[in-house]
Amino acid sequence: MQKILICRDTDEARRLWQQNWPQHCLFDLWPVRACFDRVYERPPYFIVVHEDGQCRGMMALSWIAEESYFGHFPGECWHGQTWLEQNKIPAVSPAVFQLLWDLAPANTNIRYLNNPGRLANGFQFSLDEVGYLFYPRQVDYAFDQYWQGFSGKSRKKINRELKRLEATGVTYRYDCLSDVDLMLRLNLDSFGSESYFSDPRFLAAFSDLAAWLHDNELLRVTTVLIGGEVAAVDMGAVWNNTYSVLAGGTRSEFPGVAKLINFHHLAWSCRQRIALVDFLCGDFNWKNRFHLAPRPLYQMKKTQPDAQHLPKAAGLEAVYAV
Repeated sequence: MQKILICRDTDEARRLWQQNWPQHCLFDLWPVRACFDRVYERPPYFIVVHEDGQCRGMMALSWIAEESYFGHFPGECWHGQTWLEQNKIPAVSPAVFQLLWDLAPANTNIRYLNNPGRLANGFQFSLDEVGYLFYPRQVDYAFDQYWQGFSGKSRKKINRELKRLEATGVTYRYDCLSDVDLMLRLNLDSFGSESYFSDPRFLAAFSDLAAWLHDNELLRVTTVLIGGEVAAVDMGAVWNNTYSVLAGGTRSEFPGVAKLINFHHLAWSCRQRIALVDFLCGDFNWKNRFHLAPRPLYQMKKTQPDAQHLPKAAGLEAVYAV
């Protein structure tokens, strides 16, 4: 016998998430999502399928009022679209996955979904964006082996660019929390209104995330100094032997510094024998050239109004509103 729980209470949503959500990546952690939830304050709408006293599947949504759709919790937005990646619809079977989707309200739009594989057999997904990954083990944790994968012509060109920077002296500093504010300013200077941080809500949530990562010894801040001046700052996090590079900022006076800091991330991950480096979605004209592995993420959209009420499903006992 199945029971369906519809949860609209944030404290209960937290309990449901912490008890039932798969913990595979940084974005699966409740405190990471909560940094954005506290700022955006979207009403949660969690749908949970229970069977024999156990959770069998869950869909975590939030109502995004200004865009008039339900997005994946916590409904953080930039230019009307959510940002957090590797979203999921955890379910024990294709039938439960189908039931969750049938129960989803009209105007549901879930972005950045991991490939659900067999669970969504027969569903039509659209490609959303492509994430880019680096697996140090594939190069035997040797940066030099990775470097040899570039053509000789590319290596010469990149070396010339990097040597111009190194001629004035390149140094690094790490894990300086105050450098996160500097990174945010550099990013805004470079991208202006196109920066995620041009939205005060996103800026506040990201600052809270940096503080939480720092307090829990997960934050990795990499700062490049050239000739004693800060040229680039990147912020990332290391959790579950995965290094996620979350954001960065560079100074235009130092052309090529983005390549320098990205090669530094790759070399460091090899030395640390990291399992996976996640550079997130967005090509920005360099990730393919760096021979990173693409990982497609998907989108599911529902606009038909027939999802406004519960389907007549066998064994469906009741709906409880929390």
